[in-house]
Amino acid sequence: MDIFERITTDRGPIGQYAKAGHGYFSFPKLEGEISAHMKFRGKEVLTWSLNNYLGLGNHPEVRKADADAAAEYGMAYPMGARMMSGQTRKHEELERALADFVQKEDAFLLNYGYQGMTSIIDALTTRNDVIVYDSESHACILDGMRMSLAKRYVFPHNNMENLEKQLERATKRADQQGGGVLLITEGVFGMAGDLGNLSEIVKLKDKYDFRLLVDDAHGFGTMGASGMGTGEHFGVQDKIDLYFSTFAKSMAGIGGFIACNTDVIDFMRYNMRSQTYAKSLPMAMVIGALKRLEMLKTMPELRENLWIVVKALQEGLKKEGFDIGVTASPVTPVYMHGGLVEATNLILDLRENYSIFCSMVIYPVIPKGDILLRLIPTSMHNLDDVKETIDAFTICHAKLKSGEYDTETFTDISKLRV
Repeated sequence: MDIFERITTDRGPIGQYAKAGHGYFSFPKLEGEISAHMKFRGKEVLTWSLNNYLGLGNHPEVRKADADAAAEYGMAYPMGARMMSGQTRKHEELERALADFVQKEDAFLLNYGYQGMTSIIDALTTRNDVIVYDSESHACILDGMRMSLAKRYVFPHNNMENLEKQLERATKRADQQGGGVLLITEGVFGMAGDLGNLSEIVKLKDKYDFRLLVDDAHGFGTMGASGMGTGEHFGVQDKIDLYFSTFAKSMAGIGGFIACNTDVIDFMRYNMRSQTYAKSLPMAMVIGALKRLEMLKTMPELRENLWIVVKALQEGLKKEGFDIGVTASPVTPVYMHGGLVEATNLILDLRENYSIFCSMVIYPVIPKGDILLRLIPTSMHNLDDVKETIDAFTICHAKLKSGEYDTETFTDISKLRV
């Protein structure tokens, strides 16, 4: 069959709904200043879909730093990959600052978090190694393992008993092949908001020989007394061998980093294909990231404001009987029951009649019959926003349970206000 012909008949598990939802449920356009209140299809909405935890995305100091850097250097400098012609003192300064903050010997800048994680796994492992990973690991981790030649074993999410069984298998196989074991988990799991069981995982190092890679994209800047991340939250940062995060969440930027001992970072610099063959992170983004990191470290009130909103939202939802799972982070899932049509009608009602914009997650990301409304609190939200949202959720949940959203067909979004 011709490749294009196959694509026309098989649009993929999510793509099959593109015509019904494009521009509304998928690829929606939020416009205006980055804020808790933005515009969607010409109407102001209270938005809970931005991973802008500390509110840095539109902070005046950040915007000034970005603008000044862009004015001085443009968006092209430095040209070329870092290994060839794209190295600057500012890139090195940012790496030193990141390493110091997360208490590691050294760090390596990555152009993108997703791209970086896939390349980290590929660079670290060989066909003789074995990877053990949590079943709810992010897609970038799964893609990284697909690139790797290493054998892999999965353990059910945060199941320590099964993890130990997988470590036994992995250790035996690695010993036979002359390889090593890499254990991968997340600090904060971005969909459910629960934490990787780092305190129990690091205890297994006394029994098994493995290296621990933690993806802390949602924990960096939000978790721990200083915002260092989930390792600090559990008091085990020194036991994490490779600490990874992205700038796309708390840092409200583009890029990411991997931090560990100097010897391994030197290896990464010369063996991560995604960085060796990619243009250097532009100077404006590097200087902007330095400013964001400085504010993250010196302005604890940003994180304090975030957690005031987080606690009010999560406690308020639980008080009204909503199921928010076992989240222990700012990520706030709200679980409901219903099919695809019910889920879309629920979102339509929230957006059109209550001006609440949040993300909807359904099958195949979660089991059939379940609906997950994912809320991301930020330091830009306030307690009035929390009350307005809980009130709207309460009304709409009652409609869902009464069957009001159980119609036979999708709403034609082309006929909605634009």
